[in-house]
Amino acid sequence: MVPTAAPPSGSPSKVRVTVAQLTVSDDAAANRATAEGAFREAARVGADLLVLPEYASAYDPRGVGAEHAEPLDGPYVSMLRRRAAEDGVAVIAGVALPAGDGRAANALVVVDREGALAGVYRKVHLYDAFGTRESDRLEPGPAGAEPVTLPLGGLTFGVLTCYDLRFPESARRLVDAGADVLVYPAAWMAGPLKVDHWHTLLRARAIENTAIVLGVGMAGRSVTGRSLLVGPDGVVGLELGEGPEIRTVDLDPAGVAATRRANPSLANRRYTVAPL
Repeated sequence: MVPTAAPPSGSPSKVRVTVAQLTVSDDAAANRATAEGAFREAARVGADLLVLPEYASAYDPRGVGAEHAEPLDGPYVSMLRRRAAEDGVAVIAGVALPAGDGRAANALVVVDREGALAGVYRKVHLYDAFGTRESDRLEPGPAGAEPVTLPLGGLTFGVLTCYDLRFPESARRLVDAGADVLVYPAAWMAGPLKVDHWHTLLRARAIENTAIVLGVGMAGRSVTGRSLLVGPDGVVGLELGEGPEIRTVDLDPAGVAATRRANPSLANRRYTVAPL
């Protein structure tokens, strides 16, 4: 989706986002090389933002833990910051960070276009469901932590991770913090009805929050891929398949504003959201 003309003077500018649905392994060096390839594509098309999946730094379908963790000044995040500064492309990526008691933290790092670390979100809702116990290997993030957002062009992006998608109050808290776009990097597990749940929940978060929603999945064994872009009216604008793929889209602030004028459900609500 490429703009055909410049926006009128004074209008919020569109934001170009490159969606990188990558295959990730437990080979850290290979994963860095894969991410650098995604940066090259994002820079080639003039993207403002690159979004990588959950666990983009290292992934094992049997479970991610302390053996996959790197600190924020380690090789992976350092590479993200260097490439963001060189290419002028902000990035959101899933990583595993060292945590307490022998576990790791499932985190998203947000790096701005100058290469500065703009925020770190530690996944609050661990995937203790469908026969899996993420909490055996990972430490949950604090529910009361400040929402992580990134203003970019005429939009504000807010970040959550994978299983967080099943908890609508997390999305609403981000919207209350100013988010126009909800970004969900994921390694969404394959299984009965899982693609249907992914598709339905992403559309629901968009409709109920009159927000753009972007789910960026991981490709490969045991995960579904199926990255999805949903407009604030619930219409799907982009859906990828199961394999690795990189696509670029333009997000228009005017569309969010128009939907919120026509459907003022955020203004009409009668409840607030607060952490337990």
